[in-house]
Amino acid sequence: MPNLPSRRDADSRAVPVPAEEAVVDCAVYIDGRRLPGRYTHSDALAEVRSRGEGFVWLGLHEPDEHQMTSVARTFGLHELMVEDAVHAHQRPKLERYDDVLFLVLRTVNYVEHESVTTTNEIVETGEIMIFTGPDFVVSVRHGDHSGLSDVRHRLEQSPGRLALGPASVLHAVADYVVDSYLAVTTLVEPDVDDLEELVFTPSTRIAVEQIYLLKREIVELRRAVVPLATPLQQLTRGQGHPIPKDVRRYFRDVADHHTTVAERIATFDETLSTLLDAAIAKVTVQQNTDMRRISAWVAIAAVPTMIAGIYGMNFDRMPELHWEYGYYLVVGVIVVSTVALFLTFRRNKWL
Repeated sequence: MPNLPSRRDADSRAVPVPAEEAVVDCAVYIDGRRLPGRYTHSDALAEVRSRGEGFVWLGLHEPDEHQMTSVARTFGLHELMVEDAVHAHQRPKLERYDDVLFLVLRTVNYVEHESVTTTNEIVETGEIMIFTGPDFVVSVRHGDHSGLSDVRHRLEQSPGRLALGPASVLHAVADYVVDSYLAVTTLVEPDVDDLEELVFTPSTRIAVEQIYLLKREIVELRRAVVPLATPLQQLTRGQGHPIPKDVRRYFRDVADHHTTVAERIATFDETLSTLLDAAIAKVTVQQNTDMRRISAWVAIAAVPTMIAGIYGMNFDRMPELHWEYGYYLVVGVIVVSTVALFLTFRRNKWL
């Protein structure tokens, strides 16, 4: 039998995919205006540095390690940045490596569904990582819902903002992400309201698992949103980061919106905890009601069972065993007893 190549050997012989395959857009901006033409990331950086002004904005979508290493070599990014950008799954954070800022943002998207009681997913997440240096911005996206083309287009319509440099792009992306948080929480709110109405509607049964599902989605949303507060505060205050004063003012507005989102999520979480307690209490009450109903029917059935059991022992000297009307008397006692018990339980609302 011939020796087959191992998977590791196959991977080692795999042809590296050029970095350009992961590039969504690459542009050179001088005085806030985009230069015409198409550039590779290395040519774009060379153009900016030969002019001594402007900056490059390179957009990447889910690059692999080889592609990101090529970009890192061109822009002088730290190897730890490359590792984070390739593997993703990072918490929101802000780090500085010499004169390069590294901001990680978690993106969220609302998954449309017909009913909160039948869906299995409400919120999906992704990531955006922003590297900013004195003359470049590198944005790395993970996920299909976090496109930045609209952000780039809006910025290109405002040359005055782009003229502020890479920090203006950093603000625009952060503002876009936080605004998406606001939009998602606005869409999630009716789902929470629908569950609340179902839980507190009499005679309506709701699966506790659906509350757990929505609570899990809120937990995922909270993990994506809340940790961003610290990086935004750092960007607002400067705190050793090379952010121009004019741009820091814009970050204050982003931080305010983020606070609003965090408060909404905390409210959702608290509401769902309350709904969970109420739903469990409702289930407990329903179980108690069912148990009382079962107990009542058992008590009613016990009377004829007991009488039939006694007279089924077939002793010769049992009272009224040979009486002509004994059978009718026993049946009458059974009927009267069961009807009396039924009416008693019905009056006490057990049946």
